[in-house]
Amino acid sequence: MKLMMKLKVFAFLIIGFSLAANADELVLSQEKQSFNDNWRFSKGKLSGAEKIDFNDSKWRVLQLPHDWAIEGPFSKKYSARNGGLPVFGTAWYRKQFIVPKENQGQLVFVTFDGVMANSQVFVNGKLVGERPFGYIGFQYDISQYLKPTGEKNIIAVKVAPENYSARWYAGSGIYRNTWIEFNDATYIKQWETQITTPVISNNAAQVLVTTVIANNTAKKELAIEYSIIDASGNVVASKHQKISSSNKDDLTIKQQLTVAEPRRWDINDPYRYQVISKLIHKGKVIDSDKQPLGIRTLEYKPKDGFWLNGRRVEIQGVCLHHDNGPLGAVANMRAIERKLEIMQAMGVNSVRTAHNPPSPELVELADKMGILLQLEAFDTWKKAKHTVVNGYHKYYDEWSERDLTDMVKIHRNNPSVIMWSIGNEIYEQKKKDGWKYAQRLTKIVKKADPTRLVTAGLSDYPAFVSSKIADEIDIIGLNYKATEYADIIKRYPNKPILGTETSSVVSTRGEYHFPVKPLEKHPSKYVSSYDNYAPYWAYIPDIEWDALDKNKSVMGEYIWTGFDYLGEPTPYGGRDHGDKFYWNADWPARSSSFGAVDLAGFPKDRFYMYQSRWTTEPMVHVLPHWNWPNRVGETIPVVAYTNAEEVELFVNGVSQGRKVKGVDKMRIPVTLRYKKGIKHFDSPYRLSWNVKYQAGDIKVVAYNKGEPVAEKQIFTASLPAQVKLTPDRTKLTADGYDLAYITVDILDNKGNLVPNADNLIHFTVQGAAKVEAVGNGDSATIEPFVADYRRAFNGKALLIIRTLKGKTGDITVSAYSKELKTTPIKLESSL
Repeated sequence: MKLMMKLKVFAFLIIGFSLAANADELVLSQEKQSFNDNWRFSKGKLSGAEKIDFNDSKWRVLQLPHDWAIEGPFSKKYSARNGGLPVFGTAWYRKQFIVPKENQGQLVFVTFDGVMANSQVFVNGKLVGERPFGYIGFQYDISQYLKPTGEKNIIAVKVAPENYSARWYAGSGIYRNTWIEFNDATYIKQWETQITTPVISNNAAQVLVTTVIANNTAKKELAIEYSIIDASGNVVASKHQKISSSNKDDLTIKQQLTVAEPRRWDINDPYRYQVISKLIHKGKVIDSDKQPLGIRTLEYKPKDGFWLNGRRVEIQGVCLHHDNGPLGAVANMRAIERKLEIMQAMGVNSVRTAHNPPSPELVELADKMGILLQLEAFDTWKKAKHTVVNGYHKYYDEWSERDLTDMVKIHRNNPSVIMWSIGNEIYEQKKKDGWKYAQRLTKIVKKADPTRLVTAGLSDYPAFVSSKIADEIDIIGLNYKATEYADIIKRYPNKPILGTETSSVVSTRGEYHFPVKPLEKHPSKYVSSYDNYAPYWAYIPDIEWDALDKNKSVMGEYIWTGFDYLGEPTPYGGRDHGDKFYWNADWPARSSSFGAVDLAGFPKDRFYMYQSRWTTEPMVHVLPHWNWPNRVGETIPVVAYTNAEEVELFVNGVSQGRKVKGVDKMRIPVTLRYKKGIKHFDSPYRLSWNVKYQAGDIKVVAYNKGEPVAEKQIFTASLPAQVKLTPDRTKLTADGYDLAYITVDILDNKGNLVPNADNLIHFTVQGAAKVEAVGNGDSATIEPFVADYRRAFNGKALLIIRTLKGKTGDITVSAYSKELKTTPIKLESSL
């Protein structure tokens, strides 16, 4: 399941350990081969590590993808802005392989989906190429560097990520997948096939395929065969075309096919076709290429937002950093899938890849799951951001055109991608000639893909008006400008407008502080989950929703953020864009609190707040928890989120009255950057009651037209009595990559979650899996992620297990916590 896989004939690879007696042989395959197994790894500046005869016998053997930084340890000597983890340094990866004699005369290519960062690739001691940008995929033709077929080759990769290179946790190492493939000297070039649908109607869709062929041997009698395959494997369109060529130049072939009665790709029905291109020489297929095809129409209306397939779709989006919590930056398919599943449950229909090109896995999953994507290229252009002294500005002049072009080419055939972003909060907004940079980058995008619009996350208002950057992009992307929407709409009446980054409320799952008021910092180093605190540049979700309701032409929003991420522990540690390199004043606060979901994937209260706006299935949520033994008789604010018309609150079975959403408003203190005279906001999006605390239970019942449609009840819990293990899946694949996420709940003797439990839990995994990582959502702990134990945080913890490659059978997961009852669970791994 890899994006844009090339089908290859005669492709197989023998791979060996440096000290292996026998090489591992992969089966004959017509797809490019994974190159992830049997790498050797070592940290440090090692002289001569690229050479064939370098002794790596004591190096660690591992399977890619790999992020060394997530292994820790956490340390105050590393900046909390980058997660308090060792994200910089030098390391080497080495791998031995043999090209079989059957592949004599073929070209050999290796592809890296992403290496963090400043990578240099060597084959048999010779430098093949280098790439500074850690987020972009690249491919090298290594044919000229190889030994004769049947002899041993060594590929070595030097990785040297620098300190102060990002404002968040970027990870380290070969953290995305790697591939190897064999080609005839005449082949279809990777990432050069483009699929467009210039005309779409209910009766037919025209599909234009553009293919670039490398004809290194000036072969004649070439032909190309195109087929469009539906989701059931049926050929719905095909064409055969002869190719005339008498030289070794690249050949660009264009062909138009027609799909009758096309089924549209949509967020509610992500139906995909495939376009198969077969290159033929003298009747024999010498290369094939497979591309995704989603037939859909996109419209961007200045006065009426975003339209998909002829209807307006509100962007209900989240910004996501690329890390996967306890796994670090490793691009694991199941980890990303789970993240997107949780987001969809919140009502999300779009993701902004903030602030970098994504992994192919994320884009493929978005195609499959019906999630709209805004793909973003850069967080910095030429002008450096404060403290990020080793940021992308160092490479902008030499690499920006190549990196941006490659991002677009890699993902331009994916139907989930609806727009490109050329930058986020770049400092050129304040430069008089800032428009020149935006114009250049926009032209680069349009050259590679003229079918989609270009945006950027603009933050400095009205500076971006003066610098005319906004004039050069298609969609005015606005970061935290809800109170300025009306004014900006007047300035740009003919351009679509979008909230590219909104809200930035911070909260910690299960934490509630009294009195309920916006506090910048708290002695606990956590943030209250009453969802009322935002940094100075931002605002509560209610402000954004009010602005969207009043300015219907705005396309929607991308909240900051869907998930917590490693690094940037705002409001602790430091100030974003400030002059402090190390954000360690509030150590061990080392992870963000911006997410509607915590670092372990557990929903916070704000998850349900967005669900109340973004979903239609009746729901209701109530906060806080109901364990306050030291506050008996004191007033506790109780808040409900719902998408229903009314909510009734019961305390120990006694009604506290019904409240009507939109009528009974909740007053929230606010501080707004652009409207300093406003001191509070009466929110129609929340309902609240003030009740005197007594142990027992609280229950909320939601009503539509007077009839109950949803309810939620919370009980006062007694002491911890048991550990409950709940896996997200019980059937796993024995491919060595598949994961099971096991939720660990601390319950009392009646099965109620103990909301303040912090019991230490040890885990044992037996059978066809192993412990991969642990977590609990705690943003201020230095407990390791790579471990077989974890302390519960506010009643919950997380265990991630990983299957063993080729090992099938039962998996038994057990937990131990002193004086608590536990019951093992069973899972199964199969091929």
